[in-house]
Amino acid sequence: MCVVQRASGDSALPTSSDRAGGTDRALDAARGRQAAMGQPAPHVAPAARRDACQSQAHRATPARGALAGGPAAPPQAGRGDSGADADATHANERWSMDFVRDTLRAGRPFRVWTLVDDATRESPLLVTDHSLPAARVVEALEFLRTTRGLPRAIVCDNGPEFVSQALDEWAASHGVALRFIRPGHPVENCFIESFNGKLRDECLNLHHFATIAEAQERIEAWRVEYNTERPHRGLGQRTPIEYAALLRDHERERRNPFLRRELV
Repeated sequence: MCVVQRASGDSALPTSSDRAGGTDRALDAARGRQAAMGQPAPHVAPAARRDACQSQAHRATPARGALAGGPAAPPQAGRGDSGADADATHANERWSMDFVRDTLRAGRPFRVWTLVDDATRESPLLVTDHSLPAARVVEALEFLRTTRGLPRAIVCDNGPEFVSQALDEWAASHGVALRFIRPGHPVENCFIESFNGKLRDECLNLHHFATIAEAQERIEAWRVEYNTERPHRGLGQRTPIEYAALLRDHERERRNPFLRRELV
């Protein structure tokens, strides 16, 4: 699984290039090794991370139908390929998920299951524990099904939890397409890679958690702050929550011809 990587204004929605962002997974491995030796972690400029994500998103395989010049077919439930092959434009259209590893003060390892909405950059849920098998991933997604709703597709790598039969059956039964990136191409999952980098830089690297309970509490507090208080340049200097509200307003205007006529 992933060790970790990172990646005002007016009412107009940011362009697709504004919303791109990503990074290389090898950097996080280097960060972890250098942190253990007390050395400063390597740094990648935000612009470079965004360019890498944008470039990889455009190189990914187009959706079915796009090659023939017609409309892209909706993703099929269950297993699929190619990761984030086009920009998500609506909340709950596509999510990305991954794992981040860290250790407690005494050296015991733990993991964080990370999740981000590719369109709004919200993190709907983070799950932190010593063990996070496929059953826990399914449990978390089922919780979100009842509290937020599900996406059409989820982008992930080929880790054992994500290629498991339990997750595949759950996704198929709920009409969710699992979009697997190519092995060795983490920037195909650039939105979660960028998010993972922020989580490590702004939370994990700043704390030496004594217990798993402390880790869970502080990581959840960071998630709430990230969603509600952190403006993103790629979202027009809006927070993920603000941008999600803007998308809902635009969708409401699009669906209501009378409202749209008044706004013209």
